[in-house]
Amino acid sequence: MSSKACCHGPGYKSPLDAMKNGPREKLLYTVTVQPNLDEPHGDYLSTVDVDPESPTYCQVIHRTFTNRKGNELHHSGWNACSSCYYVDENSKQIPKRDKLILPSIISDFIYIMDVATDPRKPSLYKTIDGDVFKQHNVTAPHTTHCLADGNVMISTLGDAEGNAKGDFILFETNNFNCVGTWTKGNQVALCGYDFWYQPYFDVMVSTEWGAPKKFKRGWRTEDLDDMTQYGCRLNFYKWSTHTLYQTIDLGEDGTTPLEVRFMHNPKRPDGFVGCCLNANIYYFKKKPDSDEFIAKKVIDIPGKLISIDGGKPEIMNGMVSDIVLSLDDKYLYVNCWLHGDLRQYDVTDPENPRLTGQLFLGGFICEDWKNVEVLEDKELTKRPEPRFVKGRRLEGGPQMMQLSLDGKRLYVSSSLFSPWDKQFYPTMVEKGGTIIQIDIDVVNGGLKLNEDFLVDFGNEPYGPALPHEMRYPGGDCTSDIWLANDEK
Repeated sequence: MSSKACCHGPGYKSPLDAMKNGPREKLLYTVTVQPNLDEPHGDYLSTVDVDPESPTYCQVIHRTFTNRKGNELHHSGWNACSSCYYVDENSKQIPKRDKLILPSIISDFIYIMDVATDPRKPSLYKTIDGDVFKQHNVTAPHTTHCLADGNVMISTLGDAEGNAKGDFILFETNNFNCVGTWTKGNQVALCGYDFWYQPYFDVMVSTEWGAPKKFKRGWRTEDLDDMTQYGCRLNFYKWSTHTLYQTIDLGEDGTTPLEVRFMHNPKRPDGFVGCCLNANIYYFKKKPDSDEFIAKKVIDIPGKLISIDGGKPEIMNGMVSDIVLSLDDKYLYVNCWLHGDLRQYDVTDPENPRLTGQLFLGGFICEDWKNVEVLEDKELTKRPEPRFVKGRRLEGGPQMMQLSLDGKRLYVSSSLFSPWDKQFYPTMVEKGGTIIQIDIDVVNGGLKLNEDFLVDFGNEPYGPALPHEMRYPGGDCTSDIWLANDEK
């Protein structure tokens, strides 16, 4: 790992190097879902211009279509990132961050995009048929991370029949041929979703959503009756042996732990996970005298007692579906897709996060939702007003987030998962989703909506579309993982 004895691959030598020396983002590669399942062009990758000096600022300047129906593109990842920064000087090929990998969580197809030949106009490099996954008894690919050994790893959420099963599958990055599944040994996670690794501590952590055949049909409360098919656990693996060695059951408060983040500092064995259903954040850390981890709830966002159309009172929780850590590990950003708010916490003391910013950007409890009555709210004394940007009402709620390398700009999209979008926010599906930008006070904390920034997906060429995950060509706060350099 000595920087004196190796070449430098893509990315940055450390998180703080990326934060201090990384360029300002000018393009935003955005996974875009076509909610009309009869539209033959299907889902696509939108290239969004986010350069304030550009004449096409805030516009979709290119669309790379999959030309296949029923994919449900969801998350994406790079063929190489900062984990490949230290490359042996004898390597035959220095890796380049030139391919963006887009798995489809419903069809199992994978679309490899060439983003280097013309970064403003990515092209389809290769399509991998979904049958590859079923051949290895996995399905529903989700998170993609590059590995320092030249492979990419993709988490999977089910077996070939759509039952819950947490595993991972590997592809080499020369021709993107399948290498096989990653997990070894007899222990396999009950469910799968996101993952993050810290090789310095020989550990990887993964999270759980649920069985694909359940979540694909929309949200149903009765699905929680069988918690072998819905997630509530953190799973820890030995990175070197690919073996699952510890599972922490988070219980009811930790149902559906989704996005997970180790601290960016590769020499920190701790991190956060957002537990979606009941809107809680857990902090996990390695015990000082063993390889085992402990987890504790550090943020508990209270639900709101509501009545819909005069019906029976019910608790509506926030639904935390994304979290993002700044590269200096100072601020944690948390969304509440159903409540409609986005929060910033100072996590300098990670076991005692401090709320430093909050914005309401849509959601179920806006005062103009006349069919919704808020009977009890433990946080607010009045319902938030609807939010408009450039004359456009923000429908849905804040969903996927991407933070600029310097931590000063947060991009927020509105779509979670199209079957759930249609269930909870049909007006957003009808009118199309949006991307907005939040300006960040990185010194004192604080959030401010940029009133001049709006990407509106309501007038797309083949009908209103739903923007989900976003990435920058040069890497970002949720894709790059660093290996520890012992010289530092």
